[in-house]
Amino acid sequence: MQIIADLHTHTLSSTHAYQTMLEMAAAAKDLGYAALALTNHGPSMPDAPHSWHFGNQSALDRVVDGVAMLYGAEANVMDMDGNLDFTPGQLRGMDWVVASIHSPCLPGLLTEKEANRIWMAVAENPDVDCIGHSEQQNYRYDYDLVTRAFARGHKVVELNGNSFNVRKDGIPNMRTLLRACIKNGCRIAVDTDAHSARQLRENVPALLRMLEELDFPQELVVNATRQNLVNELKLHGKVCAEEIGGIIL
Repeated sequence: MQIIADLHTHTLSSTHAYQTMLEMAAAAKDLGYAALALTNHGPSMPDAPHSWHFGNQSALDRVVDGVAMLYGAEANVMDMDGNLDFTPGQLRGMDWVVASIHSPCLPGLLTEKEANRIWMAVAENPDVDCIGHSEQQNYRYDYDLVTRAFARGHKVVELNGNSFNVRKDGIPNMRTLLRACIKNGCRIAVDTDAHSARQLRENVPALLRMLEELDFPQELVVNATRQNLVNELKLHGKVCAEEIGGIIL
C-alpha cells in the first residue's frame, strides 16, 4: 500500500501550523506525491484564518512545484444536527471538504447516540467529502451503522496520522472503524493532518502498517492511486476533477 496524495493538511494560515503553502508543496514533491489538499481550519476554530481566505483560493496556482493542489477546508461540526461553520455556497466552491469535530466548537463528551445522530446528518450533506479523525474516543459512534450511511452518501472516512500524536486514545478504535469500512464498502483516505512538513513525512508509516495488518483493499483507499483520486473527485461532482485528472493521469 502507498499513497499518492495527502488530503488533509494545514499551513500557517491555521496559526498552530507552521509551514507555508510553498513549503508544504515542496515537502509533498519530495515524497513523490501527485497531489496535496490544503484544508485549513474553518472559521469557528480559534486559530482559523478569516473567511476571506477560503473565498479567495482561486487566486492560488493549481500546480505548485509539480504537485497538483486541492484547496478546501476542515469544516467544524457545530451542533447535534451536524451543521457546519460554512454556508453551503462556501462549501460548494471548495475542492475538498473535511468535516471534523473539535472540542472548541462542540465542547464536552458525546454519547454514542449523539455521535450517531451527528454523523448520520453529515452523511446526508452533499457538500462534505471526507470525515475527519472520527475515531476519537470522546465521540465514539456505531461504526457499522454509520459507515453504511457514509458509503451511501459517498463520504470518505479518514485514517488520521496525527491521532498518533494528539488523539492516542482513539488509536484502538481505528482498526474497528477500518473493519466496518471493509464490511460496508466505505472508502477511506490515508491523511496526515499535518501541521508541519515533518508531520507530512512522518505521520503516514503507522497508518500503512495498520492497513497491511488488515489486508485493507486498495480499491477502497481514495489516495492510493492517481486514478482512485480522480474517480473520487468525479463521483463528488467536483469542478476541479477534469483539471486534476489532466495533470496527474
